[in-house]
Amino acid sequence: MSKYPLVPNEQTLFVRDHCLCLAAQRAARALSRRFDEAFRPLGLTSGQFSLLNALNRPQPPSVGSVAQLLAMDRTTLTANLKPLERNGLVGQAIDTDDRRVRRLQLTDAGRAMLARAMPVWIAVHGEIDAGLPDGGAVRAGLAALL
Repeated sequence: MSKYPLVPNEQTLFVRDHCLCLAAQRAARALSRRFDEAFRPLGLTSGQFSLLNALNRPQPPSVGSVAQLLAMDRTTLTANLKPLERNGLVGQAIDTDDRRVRRLQLTDAGRAMLARAMPVWIAVHGEIDAGLPDGGAVRAGLAALL
């Protein structure tokens, strides 16, 4: 017999039906799958699209600022950059003012890929947004959690 008390099934069902974290994880997975499918013909994932979009700036951002924007740790960001670098979509350079800082930038191929992917994102996002009861409220609620 276990020394730990059993959690009643009613509690498990309550968590399943009320947990904001679980609901956000499930929604994020569903959204990722939908965008992954749409980006598949381009050879991109939804995460790679988000990363390319995050690098589309007038000045190359630092690894740290991109990690913060995407709410991921630097190690995870570095791992996610590798396939984009291998495919020639992203480059890195040492900051000229602070050699400890790495700057990230889209290559010409990366800018072209982002330009090809953007209409796909616009179409899929529009479909999803149109199906939400109040998209503005959903975005505001998610932003409040950050």
